[in-house]
Amino acid sequence: MGIVKIDEDLHEEARRASAVMCRSINAQAEFWMKIGMLAEANPTLSFNDIVKQQLAMGDVRVANLTVA
Repeated sequence: MGIVKIDEDLHEEARRASAVMCRSINAQAEFWMKIGMLAEANPTLSFNDIVKQQLAMGDVRVANLTVA
C-alpha cells in the first residue's frame, strides 16, 4: 500500500461521491481507479458493461432487483 497524491478538487469530488455511494473516500478512489483501468483495457465497453461484468464475476445476481 502506498500514498497517492491527488488534486484537492478531485479529493473533494471523491469525498462527495463517497458519501452518496456509502463508501469511504479511499474505497471511492479505488473504485474509480479500477473502473478506469478496466475502461482503458476494454475501450469498447461502456461503464454499465464494465460494472455488469464485474458484478457477474462476483456472482452478484441483480436481475431479481428492481428500482423503486
